Amino acid sequence: MYICTVCGYVYNPEVGDASQGVAPRTPFEKLSGTWKCPRCRAERSKFVKREG
Repeated sequence: MYICTVCGYVYNPEVGDASQGVAPRTPFEKLSGTWKCPRCRAERSKFVKREG
């Protein structure tokens, strides 16, 4: 899982991100370069990896 350091949104690769058309089981590293946090619109660089 990856957590946004700005707002706390959790990106779970198993779930994906339907709001931006990201299919379930899409690894964080495979997200498009334009993908942003769906909650606060932070860049991918604002996310940190968290085990669990």
